Amino acid sequence: MASPSQPAPAPAANISLHQFFGPGGLLSRTHPAYEFRRGQLQMAQAVEQALSERHHLIVEAGTGTGKTLAYLVPVIRSAKRVIISTGTKNLQEQLFRKDIPFLEQALFPNGEGKLNVCYMKGRANYLCRKKLYDLTDQPVLSGLEEIEHYRAISNWEKTTETGDRAEISSLPEASALWHKLDARADTCLGQKCSVWEKCFITGMRRRAAESDIIIVNHHLFFADLGIKQQAEDAPDAGILPDVGAVIFDEAHELEDVAGSYFGVSVSNNRVEELCRDVESSMQRNRLLSASIASAVKSLRDRAMFFFALLPQGNGRFAFDNRHEFLEENGDEFISLQNCLQRLGAELEGLSSKPEEIFNFGRRTQELQVQLSFLLESDAKNTVFWIERRRGGRDKQNVFLQATPIDVAPILKTCLFDRLEAAVLTSATLAVGSGFEYMRRRLGLEYAREAVLPSHFDYQNQAVLYVPPDLPDPRTPQFHAKAADRIRQLLEITCGRAFVLFTSYAQMKEIYERLLGELEFPMLLQGDAPKTALLEEFRLTPNSVLFATSSFWQGVDVQGEQLSCVIIDRLPFAVPTDPVVSARIKALNDEGGNAFFDYQVPAAVITLKQGFGRLIRSLHDRGLLALLDNRILKKAYGRVFIDSLPNYKRTTDLEQVERFFAPR
Repeated sequence: MASPSQPAPAPAANISLHQFFGPGGLLSRTHPAYEFRRGQLQMAQAVEQALSERHHLIVEAGTGTGKTLAYLVPVIRSAKRVIISTGTKNLQEQLFRKDIPFLEQALFPNGEGKLNVCYMKGRANYLCRKKLYDLTDQPVLSGLEEIEHYRAISNWEKTTETGDRAEISSLPEASALWHKLDARADTCLGQKCSVWEKCFITGMRRRAAESDIIIVNHHLFFADLGIKQQAEDAPDAGILPDVGAVIFDEAHELEDVAGSYFGVSVSNNRVEELCRDVESSMQRNRLLSASIASAVKSLRDRAMFFFALLPQGNGRFAFDNRHEFLEENGDEFISLQNCLQRLGAELEGLSSKPEEIFNFGRRTQELQVQLSFLLESDAKNTVFWIERRRGGRDKQNVFLQATPIDVAPILKTCLFDRLEAAVLTSATLAVGSGFEYMRRRLGLEYAREAVLPSHFDYQNQAVLYVPPDLPDPRTPQFHAKAADRIRQLLEITCGRAFVLFTSYAQMKEIYERLLGELEFPMLLQGDAPKTALLEEFRLTPNSVLFATSSFWQGVDVQGEQLSCVIIDRLPFAVPTDPVVSARIKALNDEGGNAFFDYQVPAAVITLKQGFGRLIRSLHDRGLLALLDNRILKKAYGRVFIDSLPNYKRTTDLEQVERFFAPR
């Protein structure tokens, strides 16, 4: 990732970091909620040093440090082209629509300058104009809802500059029509497309090429990196420009996101999408001959049969018996491959065909190659597994997957060895007081480190309660006792709580036990979209939200409305999960101790994320409760305790009552 030519330094280069962040500095004069944060200045200095001296940096900046400004200002001062990769789209939006405009106003109060910034999302967030125009010429819509969505998208397309679906607030998240019209790579024709010059993806790439700061999310970053690796660094592969430095915010998510994009996945859904796209294109271009229709039907039928033959199971499970499966079902596997080959040959044999047909041929070949890898490969450092997900209309989607067991060597070679500087930051990266776990999992061999304390006064703002008398959460007796203790705690806090669980089944059981026993409004994950549940929680006094993993991070509720976070048990990853199980086995086979080297540190990071929902400002105050007293009784509990902020701690319910007593 060679660094491009340097843009001209911004005026911010004339202001020292202390003059910006320090007491009486520019930030104090321009930010309405300014308070001097020593950790923020220290982080900004460390980031600036990493960028100027071209070394990697890993920094834990506690909640309230102000880390976004702490890396944005050094990035602007560096005059380098930098990618900022975030864990969520919400943080992308915050950076682009709140933090960047604030800095522009602070640095250029008279409007004499502008920061050259763009933000990019994954392709499925953008409209494909060619698909929309094709649908306009030959509308094939099913039902009044699709007609209504089509009109909204068609009218919006005439005025939008970005093509980002987030601009259409009236479009439901699960719009079936949008899925037919998005700009995903599978259907993209690239420069051969008739509307390439007007394409929103083309425009996004141009803006990125002209920008000094490109804001993306981890999924887009690693999807792009994966494409570039597969294309062996072809100059026009991917959509992100080459840069010398990357800031990874919410870097605790990198291992899982990177693993998903350096793997391989084939599903019955993906084959069905190919069949549907071919049929739609052939009908639109009046090329749907009997032989092509027959080839599509054969592929659809054979794929349905093949995926039905795959081993049964719930959720995610290992596919350890691939070779035995092939011995028993080799004929069906060959038949599926032959159907893919036949469709590709039919498409290739068309004498006159539009460019999109070549794309369909590429997709059929890709499916053949990936299916062969998934069923026949003996690749090392790879776990093969199956996931079954429930789809619409009682349909089951089946995914054949291959995931790297250890992404560290891949990231070292493909990413960190090629960057001048990488900055990894989050409020939760350290285990104990160090980064050995994170560096080992990510292949970050050489990096400077910093653990910066939070700006918050945790001793006075939060109390951590662990009940010493509850049964082990792995025993049948736990559920009834835990439900009763949760009820007691919620009565003390008057609701105003997140009750977070490590499993959906446990969440449902505790929720149902408390239904009718609590006088507070009870919200349950799954009853409404996440954003709707959060909004209802914020607006409903004394409400209690029961939720699982998706609410453990990236959720910000400030003020008294959230005064309590209860976690049912230490959040160890499910050891039977195929990827987790493969990592445990690999570490133990190498002579390590997977429990202490992998399972405990990963759980520490997750617990810190969950507890991080409570104290979001200097004025927040409340209770953290962990119902799993293994943290007190087991030797490994000390690792958790040493990794948490300096909360006031108690095992006495009466002390919790006193904490909430009127002052």
